[in-house]
Amino acid sequence: MVRPHLPLNALRAFEASARHLSFTRAAIELCVTQAAISHQVKGLEQRLGTQLFRRLPRGLALTDEGLALLPALGDSFDRIAELVESIASGTAAQLLSVAAVGTFATGWLFPRLPAFHAAHPRIDLRLFTNNNRVDLAGEGLDYAIRFGAGAWHGTEAVPLVETPLTPLCAPELAARLAAPADLLALPLLRSYRADEWPRWLAQAGIAPPPLRGPVFDSSLAMAEAAILGMGVALAPPAMLSRHLDEGRLVRPFALEVSTGRYWLTWLQSRTPGPAMIAFREWIVAEACAPDPGIATNRAMARTG
Repeated sequence: MVRPHLPLNALRAFEASARHLSFTRAAIELCVTQAAISHQVKGLEQRLGTQLFRRLPRGLALTDEGLALLPALGDSFDRIAELVESIASGTAAQLLSVAAVGTFATGWLFPRLPAFHAAHPRIDLRLFTNNNRVDLAGEGLDYAIRFGAGAWHGTEAVPLVETPLTPLCAPELAARLAAPADLLALPLLRSYRADEWPRWLAQAGIAPPPLRGPVFDSSLAMAEAAILGMGVALAPPAMLSRHLDEGRLVRPFALEVSTGRYWLTWLQSRTPGPAMIAFREWIVAEACAPDPGIATNRAMARTG
């Protein structure tokens, strides 16, 4: 984007003159001569093609155009002055852009964010959600929280939380599941990672059948389908604890399979600033803290 040239000196001269309704007082405030102020204002009027002041024997009066321009300029200069002062004093808000997989954001990050904001009130966190497809450089992101094995070209990666998968379904379907083999009589909802159900079934000692039906690119969408009774989802209970606590989803078996974990990633070429360092230290500490909800969900599962 190419911004049009703005005559900042002339705008400052006009704004000060309009507040004081005097070229002389504006000159004193800006530490220049009265002639310089008058020259700057006249040049601005020529550029705009209209008069901003009516010159009176005892001072100045704003025209309609001047009255329209003054509030916007005054507000802009006030905001610039406030921001410059906050930067100089070290109290300016620090912008931090973070992308996260939607499942992780809703199931893990959102409940913890109030604590981060309380600890770091000057960090303006901008959070973007995705389905694990993200471009750190192209989207101008400081961090991306991804699911996988931790290897992405040109990025640093710090492990956060492992989220094993287990069958989850509506209570009505769970009543039909006495053993893992009973799953074969029900629709198995699956993600785009084709090896997840085969790995879980193999771990349960069951030959995987051919999988058919819809493929989901979000555990959240798959969980909603399971809640509606469309089938059994293989999903991370740690990210869906609210649905489990409310009884909308049931975990029929304790058996889990791990296919990866969530990672905090950033570009190797990026030098972390104070906001990035603060967020990284906070989220790593949170990831290391025990999650009582996981133990509760496991205890509620039946052994298959």
